[in-house]
Order: sequence, then C-alpha cells, then structure tokens
Amino acid sequence: MSVVIPEPSRTFNEYLLIPRYSSSECVPANVSLKTPLVKFRKGETSAITMNIPLVSAIMQSVSGDRLAVALAKEGGISFIYGSQSVENEAAMVARAKNHKAGFVTSDSNLRPDDTLADVVALKERTGHSTAAVTDDGTANGKLLGIVTSRDYRVSRMAPDLKVSEFMTPLEKLICAPEGTTLKDANDIIWDHKLNSLPIVDKNGRLLHFVFRKDYESHKENPDELLDADKRYVVGAGINTRDYETRVPALLAAGADVLCIDSSEGFSEWQKRTIQWIRAQYGDTVKVGAGNVVSAEGFRFLADCGADFVKVGIGGGSICITRETKGIGRGQATALIEVCHERDRYFEETGVYVPVCSDGGIVYDHHVTLALAMGADFIMLGRYFARFDESPTQKINIGGTYYKEYWGEGSARARNWQRYDLGGDKKLSFEEGVDSYVPYAGKLKDNVATTMSKVRSTMCNCGALSIPELQKNAVLTLVSAVSIKEGGAHDVIQKNAAEPIK
Repeated sequence: MSVVIPEPSRTFNEYLLIPRYSSSECVPANVSLKTPLVKFRKGETSAITMNIPLVSAIMQSVSGDRLAVALAKEGGISFIYGSQSVENEAAMVARAKNHKAGFVTSDSNLRPDDTLADVVALKERTGHSTAAVTDDGTANGKLLGIVTSRDYRVSRMAPDLKVSEFMTPLEKLICAPEGTTLKDANDIIWDHKLNSLPIVDKNGRLLHFVFRKDYESHKENPDELLDADKRYVVGAGINTRDYETRVPALLAAGADVLCIDSSEGFSEWQKRTIQWIRAQYGDTVKVGAGNVVSAEGFRFLADCGADFVKVGIGGGSICITRETKGIGRGQATALIEVCHERDRYFEETGVYVPVCSDGGIVYDHHVTLALAMGADFIMLGRYFARFDESPTQKINIGGTYYKEYWGEGSARARNWQRYDLGGDKKLSFEEGVDSYVPYAGKLKDNVATTMSKVRSTMCNCGALSIPELQKNAVLTLVSAVSIKEGGAHDVIQKNAAEPIK
C-alpha cells in the first residue's frame, strides 16, 4: 500500500506573518539581508555570502551575462543557463567576470593597421568604447595607443582609414607601471581626469586597464557582490550528462559556483555528478543540487556533498510538471519540511547546508514568507525575465510591452538534460510553456523595491537579520475568505472605473 499524506500541501498564498514586537532599533535601514550561499561547518562562515537573498533561475529566457552583471551589482547571483553549448556558456561567464574588475584584461584590441570599419565592428561585438592598440593586436602586446569614441566620427571619416592615423598615441597617454596598487591607480585617474589608465610592464607591454567607471560603479552599488579580485560573483548551470567537459570549461572561464539544473534531484545521476566533481576538485568547487520536495530528498543530496539544495517541483509559473506527470508538492509545505530537515542535519553533523526556494513566488511578500519558512535564498525566473537585462526581446502587444518567457521543459528550450532520466537524448513531452510576462524596466529599480518590502516586513516581525526572522517568525494559515479580504474589496477603484482608451 502506498504512503498517503493526509494533510494538503500548501502554497505561500495560504500563509501570513503575525507581527511581533519591534524595538526602536528595528527600522529598515538596520536590516541585514546577508545570507550564506554554500555549506559551512558550525563555528565557521560560508565561503560565499550574498548581500541579498536572490538568485536568478538557470533558464534561457532569464540568466545571460547582462543579467549576471546587473544582479551581482545588487548583491545577488545569477546562474547562467546551461542549455547551450559548453563554449557559449563559458563565454557568457567570462564576459560577466570581465565586465568589472580592479585590473581588467583588455578584450577589445586592435592593430595599428586595422581600419575604422574594424573599430566599429569591434565596438558592436563587445559593446566597449575603449580599445587598446598593440603591435600584434593582442591583450598583452606592446602598447602603441588607444582608441575611444572621442577619436573618430563615423559620418566624417572613411571606413578604410587606418587606426594609426586617428588613435591617441602612446606619447599622449598617461600610463602606470606594473605593481601599481588599485588605490594608486584610481588616484591617478582622478588626478588627471582620465576615463581609463593602462598598466604596462617594463617593456611597454599592456597588462591591464583600470577604469573610472568601475570605481564609480562601486560607489553607486555598495552591496555589489565581488570576488577576491574585485570581479562580479557569477554562477553557472550544469547537467548530469556532459559535466566532465562543461565543468572544467566553466571553471576556466571564472565561474564561482555551479548548480545542477534538474527538475528532480533525488537521483543517482546527481550523485554521480557531485562525486565526479569532488573526486576532481575536492571541496574547492562549489556546486548546488536539486530539486527536491521532501526531507528524504534533502538528506540524500546533503549526504552526496551538495553545497546547497534547491526545493521545488512544479511551482514555477511556466512549469507544467504537476499537470503532465502528477508529481510535485505545494511550495510552502515542501520548503517547511526540507528546512526542518536542514536544521536536524546541522544538529547531527555540524554542517549547515543552505536551502534555496525555487518556484511559487508570485508577490514580493512571498519572498519574505519563504525566508521565514527557512529558506536561505530564493531562486526566481519570471521575476527576472521581466527586466531589461534578461536575454529576451521586448515586444509590443496591443500597446503594452512584454518580454518573452519560456520554460526549460518547453519545446522552445529543448532542454532534455534538465528532465534526464537516463534514457534517450530527446525531449519526449513538454513540461513547460512558452509565454509572455509584463515588461517591468530595469532590474535595479525593481530589486530595490522588493528588498525594501522585505526589510519593512522583517521589521514588523521584530527581525533585523534573516536568521532572526527564521527563529522568531510566527506564521498563520489563512482561509479562502481571508485571502479575498486581504486585497482591495467592496470599493470601486478609480483606475478600474476609467474608460478604456
């Protein structure tokens, strides 16, 4: 006889937080949203700590290199999608890692005999307006000059004009020698009102650039998440098929953390993947696993050596796994059970394995509910797909702008690896849909609003940190009638009364 759980599995919409006592110190400005990303032992700290509890989903329509940069600026991490070639994913990781650093290796390089047409093509390809001119056109050739957008006008110059004729030559540049500290480099930039400062060795070969915009960016984004070399922290998705080639390429590109992308993680395939990574790299490579919806599933992945565990099956807005296969669990119930098991595992082993809640988030307050239920951080797909920085097109439909958004289990994504059960290499049936989501503008503005709501709610609960919220939060189930009561009701809203134009 199969096991039947009599209690219904529940969603975030069926819970509310009960306010707790708030002291005068409990104001949003004092709330810390720092949270561990990867496992750590009792008395130690996580090797990667995020400044906000948000990561982006491993999806084609969500996590490209532009979104990785934008989210890292806010203190979170993007997991660049793995349902593409190894080379393309590694290139995305590399672009995000090289977008900002204290010392940047130039990826826009020219030879003196290149032409204006080559300059324009290079700018279109890289998006960078500053290019180094070296004797051999490489990032570490002998520096001869630089080209910026101030050096040429496409409308008034011939496309075949040589770079050597309009570049800013070396004798007019201010450079710094090898060994210059980042602080000194920034001082030189400000003292001489420069936009960039080339760092050269004793033989005049280019080593790095230091950019004014990177300093300004840091001041504008105090929560940005950086590695030891002041580059953005970037994650990447892997699967359980080609990890032996994909993992080394992603690590070489600079990926800080990996995550197995799978609709169901309670499997031998994930165990094999983690075991291979541990055999090759030990604990130096951080890898998350999932997804699971039970205590048993969590313990399996924790024992396998996962650095964090993702929770959620079928709760995503574009996921139809529950519909097509009849498996899954309400996200709130799954999360509560797994987080209880996470805490038991910590008591037994002294190892804390962070839990990521993946799916089921519809409103901003669901993020706070997920944290109160025990999640260390939240993975979001639809939320991030709406922003300028997601990889999809913005489309005008009937006067309203939307962004494209499709599931990894859809025919469009063809991501059979995510639903791999060890059989043929094909997508037998769809477990996701192709859709649109309302366009919402810039990531920065929206994340700031969401995090402001989270901080405010935490203050209502008397919590100044996520661990405090998890320890002290009181949640209550709500009835269908009280859910209706919670929104605007029994009034005619002004915008609803306006005529349709």
